[in-house]
Amino acid sequence: MKNQEVGTATRVIILAMVISVLSLFVLVGVLVLIHICVLVREFNRRSDNINMAERGSTNMSMSKEDIEKLPCFIFQAKEKGTSTPVDCAICLDNFKVGDKCRMLPQCNHSFHAECIDLWLLKSLYCPICRTSTDILRDCSISAGESSGCSGSGQTRN
Repeated sequence: MKNQEVGTATRVIILAMVISVLSLFVLVGVLVLIHICVLVREFNRRSDNINMAERGSTNMSMSKEDIEKLPCFIFQAKEKGTSTPVDCAICLDNFKVGDKCRMLPQCNHSFHAECIDLWLLKSLYCPICRTSTDILRDCSISAGESSGCSGSGQTRN
């Protein structure tokens, strides 16, 4: 009887070792796949950056002159109780009547002018949808159409 119990115990131990080794191989395989995915993603990011550099867009921010060409408006609220408050996605503050705001023409997202100006000095992308603002240099906003956010600027609800 003891031989049978020893034989059964040996089989259980061997089976447990085989399962452990197979689990280890599966785990290592999963880690290798994750590593490959990370490497591919990094390679794609680098090639995107190289492609942007080849297009002549080595500067990853906008100049102050380009920022000033963006459409600008003085915020005016709609009638009270008819809509929800509108927030600036950068500072998370509500737009208030009379606030100087800018709109990105590609995606039509609006922000406080001072918030988006600082953002665009550091990044070419919309902070909400990540649309590139780099194509502003090629769009119809010319120096003559500068929005000039003076007191007579356009208004937006």
